[in-house]
Amino acid sequence: MEQNKPIISFRNADIINGEATVIYNLNMDVMSGDFVYIVGKVGTGKTSIIRTIIAENPLVKGEGEACGFQLNGIKDREIPYLRRRMGVVFQDFQLLMDRSVEDNLSFVLRATGWKNEDEMSKRISSVLEAVGMQRKAHKMPHQLSGGEQQRIAIARSLLNDPEVIIADEPTGNLDNETADGIMKLLTGINKDKGTAIVMVTHNRQIFEKYPGRVMVCKDENCIEQNEEDAIDLELTI
Repeated sequence: MEQNKPIISFRNADIINGEATVIYNLNMDVMSGDFVYIVGKVGTGKTSIIRTIIAENPLVKGEGEACGFQLNGIKDREIPYLRRRMGVVFQDFQLLMDRSVEDNLSFVLRATGWKNEDEMSKRISSVLEAVGMQRKAHKMPHQLSGGEQQRIAIARSLLNDPEVIIADEPTGNLDNETADGIMKLLTGINKDKGTAIVMVTHNRQIFEKYPGRVMVCKDENCIEQNEEDAIDLELTI
């Protein structure tokens, strides 16, 4: 990625959900090292932005780029290469329940072109250590708490040393104390590695406690909130 070039960029982009436009004229840049929240009530298009970034939803109007790939008219064969350059963390973890933590991670490495067993083993150990889960490699997902499963999901997102982590409500299914641990982990990755984070949340406590840039989705728009402005949203406290 070129110096001072956005990792993610939208210009006058309409964001769709199915056939309906949920956000008009989105303008957004995410730079290396940024921590960007996308906030708003349910149904305001937050997750649709995420789906557009990972090329799950098409971009049919305006311009968009992510990790060097043009989102307008991106070809199906290009999408796996786009997603290798970003990490994605979901609210519901999306771990494979029939295999161990280690096998979950090795599955992703194999799917993204890794072949050397020693290198894969070292990489798995490295990302598990980064999230404080190095002793859980041989556990099955059902043997882990929700917070532990989300830490494994974050480890999975780090496997290919992404330029950006896309996190869709990563604390949504967790209690406050566990969510706090996940936020400390994500903000630590952001600070220590310079990995950009784009995080969808509806929890005001989170983005007030862990400051970052805030994009507010409201009335079919998504606009960055200035620090001095109060965020006028009825969000979860």
